[in-house]
Amino acid sequence: MKHSIFPSKILLFGEYGVLENYCGLSIPYDFYQGILKFGNNIHHFHSNQEMKKFYNFLSLSKKHSSFKMLHLKNFSQDLEKGIYFHSNIPQKCGLGSSGALVASIYDRYSRSKKNVNEIKDENLLFFTKIFSDMESFFHEKSSGLDPLICYFNKPFLIYSKNKISTIQIPKKNKKGKGAIFLLNSERKGETRYMIKFFLKKLKNNTFKKNLKKEFVQYNQKCIKFFLEKDFQSLLHCVKKISIWIFDNLYYMIPKNFIKIWKEGIYNDFHYMKLCGSGGGGFTLVFSPNYELSIQKLKKYQTKIIFQF
Repeated sequence: MKHSIFPSKILLFGEYGVLENYCGLSIPYDFYQGILKFGNNIHHFHSNQEMKKFYNFLSLSKKHSSFKMLHLKNFSQDLEKGIYFHSNIPQKCGLGSSGALVASIYDRYSRSKKNVNEIKDENLLFFTKIFSDMESFFHEKSSGLDPLICYFNKPFLIYSKNKISTIQIPKKNKKGKGAIFLLNSERKGETRYMIKFFLKKLKNNTFKKNLKKEFVQYNQKCIKFFLEKDFQSLLHCVKKISIWIFDNLYYMIPKNFIKIWKEGIYNDFHYMKLCGSGGGGFTLVFSPNYELSIQKLKKYQTKIIFQF
């Protein structure tokens, strides 16, 4: 049986907002990807053992009826044969490593596989429910969106938890001066703890109102400007998000990025925002001048996502 390759994902806009039923824009990023393989050497053993824990969760959980849609017996047999997840997606870095794994498991063991190109937008919620239940093993609370992006390998516009659609994003301008890129903090993030921290913050009514009044509005405008290719307005709006995160979610910024986050805002070199849950891993950087930005950030590893 041929195994499918699944890309990582990047949530360009909507970090944490999607958990509160606000909009987001997520894209696949195939520089990093994963695939199920069979092997029996020491390098594969850890992945196989972790997948056995995931299998136990799927087979023993009684609250998720959606798991009955999986051929769990086949999964168990493959685990004994040494199946593992071969992946270069950095873990705990905000790029959907667990999402790609969930997508690969669903793809191989689903009882009702369909051609992804024939699935209509109105059927996508069926998948987010299953993927949310599956990925809860890793994060306790999951929107199911990461596995969705990885599984379909398409950009998605998330209007709300009840409305999601595929979307065309602007084409990259490889000669463009501006860029959106990943910046590696070289520190691991802990999604589970970051989500708990955010949910605790939401219990504060002032923060919750602030989120809705400011962050959500900036986020919606960023998506609009990006899709309309109005990159000057996009940069202006991302700056507002960067300031908002610095003021309200300071704890989620990797500690070694605090100084350069602030410098980017004050000097308008570039603007940083969370990529995934924060706390470590990668951050997203939006720059009007990529060459200048990488000079300022030369001690860190960068990877371009989009040029404009």
